[in-house]
Amino acid sequence: MAEIVKVAVDAMGGDNAPSEIVKGAVEAVRESSHVKVFLVGGEAVVNAELAKYTYNKEQVEVVNATEIIETAEPPVMAIRKKKDSSLVKALMLVKEGTCDAYVSAGSTGATLVGGQVIVGRIKGVERPPLAPLIPTVTGCSLLIDCGANVDARPSHLVQFAKMGSVYMEHVMGIKNPRVAIVNIGAEEDKGNALVKETFPLLKNCPDINFVGNIEARDIPSGGADVIVCEAFVGNVILKMYEGVGAALIKKVKEGMMTSLRSKIGALLVKPALKSTLKAFDLEEYGGAPLLGLNGLVVKTHGSSKAVEIKNSILQCITFTEQNINKKIKEKITMEEN
Repeated sequence: MAEIVKVAVDAMGGDNAPSEIVKGAVEAVRESSHVKVFLVGGEAVVNAELAKYTYNKEQVEVVNATEIIETAEPPVMAIRKKKDSSLVKALMLVKEGTCDAYVSAGSTGATLVGGQVIVGRIKGVERPPLAPLIPTVTGCSLLIDCGANVDARPSHLVQFAKMGSVYMEHVMGIKNPRVAIVNIGAEEDKGNALVKETFPLLKNCPDINFVGNIEARDIPSGGADVIVCEAFVGNVILKMYEGVGAALIKKVKEGMMTSLRSKIGALLVKPALKSTLKAFDLEEYGGAPLLGLNGLVVKTHGSSKAVEIKNSILQCITFTEQNINKKIKEKITMEEN
């Protein structure tokens, strides 16, 4: 029988806290008996939200926190001063070993700082990257890094490739995942100084399946399983993905309402279209793990609704059961030796 995976959830973080956060937590425990959620936040408001639902009460525990770290607050200062915030207390549960993982839709900066300062990096990891799954025609790819390290060095990108390969193989079940580096062309000699210096390092790395450069237009078609880049480029790709996806859905819906014929056609294709659009909904893939830490830290969108919170909690189960941190540690240690 699988062990229960314990997940600390920042119930007060995000635009839709605590209602959508609590709802997502309840949906997660309803879907899986292998998870216990620790909802960290104002005890009264969290319990008031929980009272709206029926669920296995043994799978949910409320941890009181009297402070909230707002998105606009300087991350380092907020972590130092607000020790009783939901974000800090949730991270402390992971550091102390009470919980295996942390999920938050709150301040990205505070989560990144807190993850490194409170939970701590795996020995040998230079920079922990944020790595969300993004939908493609063939399934999904891991975009690494999308927001944690805007001034990365070549050695950081090599580690990103290794950590991303571990994640895709053991969490997503993709054997020998294809690794590519984002560039402005397929030729080896193209790109900026960072990409040019990193390319030969990845090419000569024996423990990853490096397939070369990938242009942004080839990412949605599934050109690689692990998409390596520094955070500035990764964040632009992620935000463009979100924007284009939302715009396309809007235009498709508008097009279907232009005439009686299109409305009839819309009714006929609605089930298939709904399924297709769902596959390209980023919320369905959960949050972005901050890889390379001593515990799992997952950052979701600030505007996360219950479905993304639920999926973020559920992805913690596979991550923990597959002992991803141990595998990353082995990969990085192999590099040092």
